[in-house]
Amino acid sequence: MTLAGAAKFVLGVSLALAILAGGSAAVALYFMYRVTTHPPKPTFANELNQKPKAVPAPKQQAQPEISNPDNTNNAESTTEKANSDTNSTEPLAPGTYRARVSWEKGLSLRAEPGAGAERIGGLEYNQQIVVLEESPDKNWQRVRLSDSDREGWIKAGNIEKIQ
Repeated sequence: MTLAGAAKFVLGVSLALAILAGGSAAVALYFMYRVTTHPPKPTFANELNQKPKAVPAPKQQAQPEISNPDNTNNAESTTEKANSDTNSTEPLAPGTYRARVSWEKGLSLRAEPGAGAERIGGLEYNQQIVVLEESPDKNWQRVRLSDSDREGWIKAGNIEKIQ
């Protein structure tokens, strides 16, 4: 056996061992990842029928009104109040109702009903909304913001009906 033949043999064996070790490591990492991930949370039949408890709203203290000697600001604020009153007294379509966000951290407004759906905005705590419909599984609600025409989906159980 020549020196070149011995070098080829050693190089071939070491290359085969490296490929075998690399493949074994890749397969081991794949199975370790599969074992360490959590399965999706199961949904039981008795959980679907329960309504989540609403978080009680904190009491708000009345703030005294400060008189403004500048009459121009009063005229603007009067028109703003009139516009907001007309928005809140508009008749609603059958099956819809007004509500407010009861979740203290606010809610994500999503494009579709689902936690993985695109987030298109957010709702603040105590923000008023109009509930348009519910998903077939009753886990999501399609809402419209009271102060705009923007619509989206929110997780059910995080609002309180008003009126």
